[in-house]
Amino acid sequence: DAADPATPAVQSFYTTLLDCMKGGKTLGAQGRYDKLKPVVEKTFDLATMIKYAVGPGWSTMSADDQKALSDAFARMTISQYAGNFSSYAGEKFTVEPKADIRGTDHYVKTALVAKDQTVSFIYRMRQFGSDWRIIDILLDGSISQLSVYRSDFAATLKTGGASALIKKIDALADKALKS
Repeated sequence: DAADPATPAVQSFYTTLLDCMKGGKTLGAQGRYDKLKPVVEKTFDLATMIKYAVGPGWSTMSADDQKALSDAFARMTISQYAGNFSSYAGEKFTVEPKADIRGTDHYVKTALVAKDQTVSFIYRMRQFGSDWRIIDILLDGSISQLSVYRSDFAATLKTGGASALIKKIDALADKALKS
């Protein structure tokens, strides 16, 4: 049985992530960021993700605000991987070859296997041209990362608009790179 066509994108991302973990302290946070940036930009559809995370207000924002939010969201996403996966202690990533298909989206089941725990992630993948890209991550197999962001971002958007949300996302990115 052939693997689902969406799985190689996740596997490629994990290969780079594992390399960053193994190079952890030597690379430093900025080195891990620089190494992850191209693979995150290729593997994740960050434009789709930020639109969903912002919600209905996205369509009424200026093009400049949309671009600034997109840039901040990309930086935050890369920074969180660079900060959260900063060392290696024998962990491995597993990717199931078969995906669940719902409509046009493929759900790729994966896990981070560490000595003392296994954490499951399901990547929601969508095809854009010939490329499969991540449009959401289900943490512990069921919690939509984008739904969490949307809930978290809503109050900031309501009280301070796009500029406040850009500031918040930039602060999250800065915090992730310091960890």
